[in-house]
Amino acid sequence: MSVTFAASQFPPLALGFFGLGTGYLIWGTQELFGFPERDERVDRSLGVWGLWLPGLCQLVTGLILFVGLTWFQVFSSDRILYMAALAFSAYGIHWFALGWNRYRGNDARPNAGMSIAFTVLSALGVTVFFHGGDWPVGLLFVGLAGIYVTDFFIALGARPFESVLGLIRLVTGMWLMYLTFAVTLNLAAGFHLTV
Repeated sequence: MSVTFAASQFPPLALGFFGLGTGYLIWGTQELFGFPERDERVDRSLGVWGLWLPGLCQLVTGLILFVGLTWFQVFSSDRILYMAALAFSAYGIHWFALGWNRYRGNDARPNAGMSIAFTVLSALGVTVFFHGGDWPVGLLFVGLAGIYVTDFFIALGARPFESVLGLIRLVTGMWLMYLTFAVTLNLAAGFHLTV
């Protein structure tokens, strides 16, 4: 017996965009402006936000996309969603590690290796989304690549790059808020904003 599910026009992209954007706005503000000044309490707070907003929102989005693409084929009409599923899942899991490490005050030097892998994933996203004609999400991946290239130097001890990282996170976070806004209005209210 075969079960077929109806195609869905509602991939949970806005949830992933919103979670990541919120994380970038919170972490970027601290990195760029030094507010609030880092101490153990601030690091624990940033860690909690990292786990629950960018971490959980992206992981849930990625898992729904993967299940919808592979098991139930409810999103099968748009192959580019495979890259979105990969990115949301991987970035979500990575934010759990970032948030936990910040919460616990763990050494950030191993982030150098992580940043190389996520720069590669970001470059893959740039390629897939620009090739697929989705420049707004391709632009997002340009911002993500900038974050991980910058984070590589911070992991090696180049502290002046923290302000640069904060700026890139804030700009990328604002772009993610636009993507959240546009996707939601397009799907929920029939708008035709560029996404």
